[in-house]
Amino acid sequence: MEDRAEPEGRGATVPRDPEPGGHPLRLHLVDGTYELFRAHHAPGPTRTDPAGRDVKATVGVVSTLLRLLHDDDEAVTHLAVAFDHPITSWRNRELASYKDGADTDPALLAQFDRVEDAVAALGVTVWPQDEYEADDVLASAALRYSPDVDEVRILTPDKDLAQVVGDRVVQVDRARGRVLDAEAVRERMGVAPESVPDLLALTGDAADGIPGIPGFGAKTAATLLARYPHLEDIPADPAEWDVTVRGAARLGERLQAERDRALAYRRLTRLVTDLELPDDVEVLRFDGVPRERYLAWCDEVGVNQLRDRPRRWA
Repeated sequence: MEDRAEPEGRGATVPRDPEPGGHPLRLHLVDGTYELFRAHHAPGPTRTDPAGRDVKATVGVVSTLLRLLHDDDEAVTHLAVAFDHPITSWRNRELASYKDGADTDPALLAQFDRVEDAVAALGVTVWPQDEYEADDVLASAALRYSPDVDEVRILTPDKDLAQVVGDRVVQVDRARGRVLDAEAVRERMGVAPESVPDLLALTGDAADGIPGIPGFGAKTAATLLARYPHLEDIPADPAEWDVTVRGAARLGERLQAERDRALAYRRLTRLVTDLELPDDVEVLRFDGVPRERYLAWCDEVGVNQLRDRPRRWA
């Protein structure tokens, strides 16, 4: 698979009408897989539905989305949730160690279908994935729709998504109250957003099963990539490096020997940004919770305490 070029026209502006109440037009993109795992591992007892199936994570995701929809500061106008379903993707064919969900609790795996139904019952657009990952569709959507809205807010702490932060695109970690724009990415990771895939290729990413290149820690890799934004830009002869890197001669030799492997890792860490999506961002507008469908879901799962939680009904 070829590395994807950034779509033409990013950053172009179009006239946008203000939302009712003067709120900006925002697109919230939620990493549903992250939220599902977080809810599953959150403190608290297991929750089962009337059929005896574990639904703790599913109910947790719905509760999280309801809090988001009720958050006046977030002022949600347009919203979509993406899931890794299944967890494997094209990257597994290229790297045997890449994450495959083999160590995931079966009780959690069994909820992927049900959580997608639950999110849809909220009246929220759901994007399951097959060949690609949730991160890929979130990245594609961020770049596709950013010219059409005032702000895209990607809700995930996953450092992979930092690579698409930029004009009108921020990354939000609601659990830590952290919002990353391009400057904050530089401060936190030591590199510009465009260099994040190169950084992860060198340092590795344990969460995704990418080993990285031995010897390259986060500080060393960031120092190099802050000066030379991409792997191809790093001079082959470390004597030509005009930044101070401890053990430069050894690292330069290692990078030359492992350059092909580093480029292969970067292909895995670089998110796909050209997935086919609807042309009009208005298909993602949240118009309220469809009462009948949502209440039927509450009855099916046995969560009476959530029946009256929605404030915005369709």
